[in-house]
Amino acid sequence: MSNSSSFNEFLLLAFADTRELQLLHFLLFLSIYLAALLGNSLIITVIACDSHLHTPMYFFLLNLSLLDLGSISTTVPKSMVNSLWDTRAISYSGCAAQVFLVVFLFGGEFSLLTIMAYDRFIAICRPLHYGTIMGGRACVKMAAAAWGSGILNAVLHTGNTFSIPLCHGNVLDQFFCEIPQILRLSCSESYLREAGALVLSVSLFFGCFVFIVLTYVQIFTTVLRIPSEQGRHKAFSMCLPHLAVVSLFISTAMFAYLKPPSISSPALDLMVAVLYSVVPPAVNPLIYSMRNKELKDGLRKVISWTSFSNGKIDFSLHS
Repeated sequence: MSNSSSFNEFLLLAFADTRELQLLHFLLFLSIYLAALLGNSLIITVIACDSHLHTPMYFFLLNLSLLDLGSISTTVPKSMVNSLWDTRAISYSGCAAQVFLVVFLFGGEFSLLTIMAYDRFIAICRPLHYGTIMGGRACVKMAAAAWGSGILNAVLHTGNTFSIPLCHGNVLDQFFCEIPQILRLSCSESYLREAGALVLSVSLFFGCFVFIVLTYVQIFTTVLRIPSEQGRHKAFSMCLPHLAVVSLFISTAMFAYLKPPSISSPALDLMVAVLYSVVPPAVNPLIYSMRNKELKDGLRKVISWTSFSNGKIDFSLHS
């Protein structure tokens, strides 16, 4: 094939060749997807309904859950459908849309995680100025900047990637349309422009990563100076979930895009892609709610409200 206009679809990597394993993959991804939908939807509902959670930290957590819902819905359902119907195809426009959404949502998520680190820094290291710095308008502007940076990043990379002529077929060694896999199909030297854009984005993300690390050095230095054990416990409970999410997301994503070609293989690429694109959206709600008493209390309130409303409906029907 001489260029990308010679075909109208890509072939994604199949998880298995036998029908039994394809159905097993479908059921496994369905379980993970439903867990992610339930967990993130509960967090969004609880934060939206409980006025006690209308604070900057939970506002950013709500935005993170929205991005997680979008990111896992971009990659997993198509892979599930392909396994269920025993096909590997994704349309050219569908692949372009998937690349755009993946870059947009994951880029926005990383920007938001950086903002959340800054929020924790102000709350713990500058508590007297927290209300002034993290006011309602400031939080909305920060969240909008995170979403906007994701969109700009996605436009840049999607436009560059799909303007490159492809000379090496249409088979992608990944279960979704991933930019490095598409670049492998490009003609010689024609991928350098997008490779340069990727280096720029990675440099920006690395700068955010350094900012997060330095922020947490400051946070932990301040926390260790807190005289009361209860105060230290509360501060750690605020920070450790965010730090766990950041570590999981950054370590897997950086390994996926920065690992040397010599150790690259379809099986390794697939495993790493699942770790950074499927696992975080599913486990983030669990990580944030595991030690968060306020979220648990909010969930109990929502459940009690729901039960009370259902009881009123049943009563009115019987009367």
